[in-house]
Amino acid sequence: MSEPAIDWEKLREAAIAASRKAYAPYSKFFVGAAAQVDDGRVVSGCNVENGSYGLTLCAECGLVSALHLSGGGRLVAVVTVAFSDDGVERPGQPCGRCRQVLYEAGGPELLVNGAGGRTPLRITELLPHAWDLNEARSTQQNNAEA
Repeated sequence: MSEPAIDWEKLREAAIAASRKAYAPYSKFFVGAAAQVDDGRVVSGCNVENGSYGLTLCAECGLVSALHLSGGGRLVAVVTVAFSDDGVERPGQPCGRCRQVLYEAGGPELLVNGAGGRTPLRITELLPHAWDLNEARSTQQNNAEA
């Protein structure tokens, strides 16, 4: 199945709409993420903060949850946006945890256009040594057979 063309502006608009739903009473940093799935669907997510900061959910985690909730598939392209409470767009990229989450949901060919960015990067440029359990299992099996 060939993948549909990526409509970056549509993804950006969906990410902005998601950021407006963010729950960020502590940081006042409203993040939205939207992604195109290999079947053409668009899924999105927003950050949801928690008073126990370690329990905060990033927008990308919500996006991957929405991917699975809506039928699964593989992410092809992701756009993230971030705004301060005064409505000014802020630069940023997915955090390390989210880079790994996105890698598993999209694989090494996933394109990511981070907040404020205009040039999409492959996830492997953002996370050059991603943990890939399938690769680790294959390497372990090959070592055992040798």
